[in-house]
Amino acid sequence: MAIITIDGKRTEVKEGKTILEAGLQEGIYIPNLCYHPNLSPTGACRLCIVEIEGRRGFPTSCTTLVEDGMVIHSNTKKLQEMRKNIMWLLLSEYQFDLNERHQFTKVFEYIGEKQLLSEFKKYNKGLPIITDEPLFIRDMNKCILCRRCVSICQEVRKVGVIGFVNRGIKTVVGTHYNKPLKDADCKFCRACVEVCPSGALVDKKEYSDEDREKVLVPCKYTCPANIDVPRYVRLIGEKRYQDALEVIRERVPFPYSLGLVCPHPCEEACSRAEVNEPIAIRALKRFVAEKDTGRWKSKLKIKKDTKKKVAIVGSGPAGLTCAWYLRLLGHSVTVFEALSKSGGTMRTGIPSYRLPRDVLDEEIKIIEDIGVEIKTNTHVNSIEELFKQGFDAIFLALGATTGMKMGISGEDDPKVLDALSVLSAINLGGDVNIKGEVAVVGGGNSAIDVARSVLRLGAKKVTIIYRRTREEMPALPEEVNEALEEGISISFLTNPTKITPNKDRLDIECIRMELGEPDESGRRRPVPIKGSEFTIPVDRLIMAIGQRPVIPERFNLELTKWGTIKVDEETLSTSIHGVYAGGDVVSGPATVIEAIRDGRKVASSIDRFLGGSGDIETTFIAEEDEIICLGREEGFAYKERVKMPILDVDKRIKDFSQVELGYDEDMAVRESLRCLTCQIRLKISKPPLPPEKIAKVT
Repeated sequence: MAIITIDGKRTEVKEGKTILEAGLQEGIYIPNLCYHPNLSPTGACRLCIVEIEGRRGFPTSCTTLVEDGMVIHSNTKKLQEMRKNIMWLLLSEYQFDLNERHQFTKVFEYIGEKQLLSEFKKYNKGLPIITDEPLFIRDMNKCILCRRCVSICQEVRKVGVIGFVNRGIKTVVGTHYNKPLKDADCKFCRACVEVCPSGALVDKKEYSDEDREKVLVPCKYTCPANIDVPRYVRLIGEKRYQDALEVIRERVPFPYSLGLVCPHPCEEACSRAEVNEPIAIRALKRFVAEKDTGRWKSKLKIKKDTKKKVAIVGSGPAGLTCAWYLRLLGHSVTVFEALSKSGGTMRTGIPSYRLPRDVLDEEIKIIEDIGVEIKTNTHVNSIEELFKQGFDAIFLALGATTGMKMGISGEDDPKVLDALSVLSAINLGGDVNIKGEVAVVGGGNSAIDVARSVLRLGAKKVTIIYRRTREEMPALPEEVNEALEEGISISFLTNPTKITPNKDRLDIECIRMELGEPDESGRRRPVPIKGSEFTIPVDRLIMAIGQRPVIPERFNLELTKWGTIKVDEETLSTSIHGVYAGGDVVSGPATVIEAIRDGRKVASSIDRFLGGSGDIETTFIAEEDEIICLGREEGFAYKERVKMPILDVDKRIKDFSQVELGYDEDMAVRESLRCLTCQIRLKISKPPLPPEKIAKVT
């Protein structure tokens, strides 16, 4: 240990520490810009100069090690004036308004401004501002040559894309031969942006301090269940497949099903998409789910019986997710399902070529294995009756089980069918009234699912009628592609106006549409084109334009104007004390992952209602330090997304065999290693900032 005195304060400091670090240890701020706690000191900016009694000159405190007996002054009048001179020189090349968010601005405000000569003109570097490359903007006119971006790229990340180019007054930070970042093998980790103090490197997406993590790691925070996507993708790249699966299972009880049917909003938000293509996150989830050894079951802990009973009405993803977490918390859980089999829309609304029933059955069995009771063929028409049976809380997860109608003439004809009814009949083995040429009205996943399903049942021809263009279709793009490959045609910008039943067929009178101004959904509103009417003759017409919930009147719940159950946004509690609702019965038709989100939220709310903490978090894999060294990889930016192998068209349209065949190990590892590892940027330390109050001169 070394005993030093700094600004009159006597203190002990570990040998090997710098004066700057010693000052920070004692709460003494020494102005700095080039210093960063994660980087080797350079003394480049010279703002951190100090005076040491018995020594000549003004050494930089970030590079000078403490020695026993040192007496140091960091804030003398002389030092203050010298720092103003240094700041004046830095500002002489900075022809921009200072952004209050940048460290440069905060340090300038702390040091103070030196009066510029009246005839002085700032030097204009005249460098181009690079805005057409992925994820961040480079404006080297704002660069103060602190070296921090170069150091973290070369020394910490070891990618070595950027460095100092040119000499003397023309020195700038750039790539070798001024190559674009993609051609220079940049990995777009954006550590350089994180450490830049002056605004020379900034993210294209603006964000507040509160939203910083959500914007910088969009895959995790776009996932409704907040699955730690970057973590499990990294683990797959390290070939730790079981660990990856357990990270997913910490947040959801349906990892395999989600790996098959999730609409993957995480992929839509993936930062890699700005480089070339997003990471195939859903396919990677499926890969590890297929490799699950069940090791996590030995780590599963069910808390002591609370003697509390919860009734859940509906066995879809919302209801079963809620049941899973409440049972782990020690509550007794009974799920009531009106149909003969559990699973809700996962079973009745999703074709088996997307979600094989053995996958769904196994994941539901796991929920039953921990003590959740599921009663099928059981209708619940009264909330009051459930309370009389001794249940302490109730979760209504009824779904949205009735198809909507267009309100046009002729749609009550028995040859006009509802998509949910058709899919349910197919999936539960009921009678399906399909023959000949079939038209499907709609552009969502249900429309695509039912169209592809009736094709497999032997429909002669299938046409989807959609009133907007393909760009506006809410259905998953990959599902649309596969439907087109299978020979299903789509009549875009077309809307039915009347249905005329004939003896065995239907004439669908349609009108052509054009897109006008955006509506409340953000999509351009379809507008009829006068005089463009035409007729489509079909044997069957299937409506897939949306669903609505059916809520028994005896529930006596307050509803919204859309006929969904009105709930508190935070707790999902209803107008009846102790009764909660979530999933499609609240939101209207949504997705499996959104239903899982609601199931998690309600489980937490009900636990608090029953006297618990509401903590439903499960941990299977302990947090680890991220690997911060990335290394250089030739052509990294151009690595293409690994394509999902699929069954040949001529084979898949014959039955309901699974279409997507899944990744093998080599595919999964290659795909995971395309990840930009956005999350490691969050591990970079913050530089020391000036205090709000100016220190007195010593």
